[in-house]
Amino acid sequence: MVKVMTSIVLAGGKSLRLGRNKALEEIGGQSLIQRVVERLELLGTEVTVVVAQGDQLFLPDLDVKMVADVYPDKSALGGIYSGLKAASSFHSLVVACDMPFLNIDLLRYLMELSPDFDVVIPRLKVGLEPLHAVYSKRCLGPMEATLSEGRLKIADVFPTLRIRYVEQAEVEKFDPHQLSFFNINSKADLERARTLLEKEPLLL
Repeated sequence: MVKVMTSIVLAGGKSLRLGRNKALEEIGGQSLIQRVVERLELLGTEVTVVVAQGDQLFLPDLDVKMVADVYPDKSALGGIYSGLKAASSFHSLVVACDMPFLNIDLLRYLMELSPDFDVVIPRLKVGLEPLHAVYSKRCLGPMEATLSEGRLKIADVFPTLRIRYVEQAEVEKFDPHQLSFFNINSKADLERARTLLEKEPLLL
């Protein structure tokens, strides 16, 4: 049965700052990728994990579809394109594999807003959160054109699409500290995540 929406997890990054595959780093007794997937499963979506070409991300305990990035080394934009192209649904929720504190209520809110838009994306004071957003298959054409021109900025595909910006005040109703967007790029980030879990066990 085709589900209403696909959840796409981007796991094809090089983890240059961390020096190893951050998807498999553990916090709270789980790998980051396991933690992200299990949260997305609460939404009742099918889950697709996008990995770099040639990567062997062994996830035997997770019910996910694995997709290779069709645009190698084209940053997150190539990963989003690859996931959308493989998705069985028209709209897809996209997150990164290194976001350990996803807020289910906020994600549901983005999904509920999506039917009338091509992109539903949080817009905070610090900027957009393109790796915590919903995209429709109408994005595929603009993304392909942008990639073919060698441009990798996700916002470059927005001008011809219907965008719903979710402003900071809306986000804070669900996630007042904006932990949803906390991602792990370094050993310091990893330690901070572990400390947050110790102080706030409900984040588990």
